[in-house]
Amino acid sequence: MRQSKMNKIHTDFKLPIQKCIDGQSVKDLSDTELLAVIVGTGIKNIDVLELSAKIIKNMGGLSAISKAGLREIAIEKGLGLKKAVKIQAAFEIGKRVITDVTDLKHISSPNAVWNLLLPEIACLQKEEFRVLVVNNKNMLLKKIIVSVGTITEAIVHPREVFRDAIKEAGSGIIVTHNHPSGNASPSKQDIDTTKRLVEAGKIVGIPLLDHIILTNASYYSMKENGYI
Repeated sequence: MRQSKMNKIHTDFKLPIQKCIDGQSVKDLSDTELLAVIVGTGIKNIDVLELSAKIIKNMGGLSAISKAGLREIAIEKGLGLKKAVKIQAAFEIGKRVITDVTDLKHISSPNAVWNLLLPEIACLQKEEFRVLVVNNKNMLLKKIIVSVGTITEAIVHPREVFRDAIKEAGSGIIVTHNHPSGNASPSKQDIDTTKRLVEAGKIVGIPLLDHIILTNASYYSMKENGYI
């Protein structure tokens, strides 16, 4: 019986799952193969690897896919909502695993903060203002998102910033916010917010240790640059 193109057996490659069953490490799979594992099946006349390659090309790479909304992914030919949910779930697992591991780290430097939060801020299109509450050994006690702003600013109030630090009996706080533009340089508002939080910290007895602006590629420490 003649096979349809949709169900044809390929002799020039193994499907990614079979490659791994046969001994290849998952970490050695290409971006296309990894996405194919999640997508699972192709469509008429297009096998799952070709489909996955088209999706990556159309959407601009895995990083762009990780930032896309559910329906933005779902409208890609051959996907739909169910497969789009699977793709988003895979990216979310990766973020949570990295976050779980790094939550236990000693917050020793602005670079350590950047490494800790990069998985969370890398896909953001809006600014988010976070508070890291630390003990007297700079071990992380709690991590909180205080506010989500517009594309240009996150609105914060000292009361919200210090609330969880007081509840957790923290010895200090580090605040951060991301710049989706990719430019880590502080605005006048960023500097003014830092000064206001320094003064508030003196009043409540919980010092602001740093205010760090984060981007996907770099960071800017207010402390290192003399604002704290």
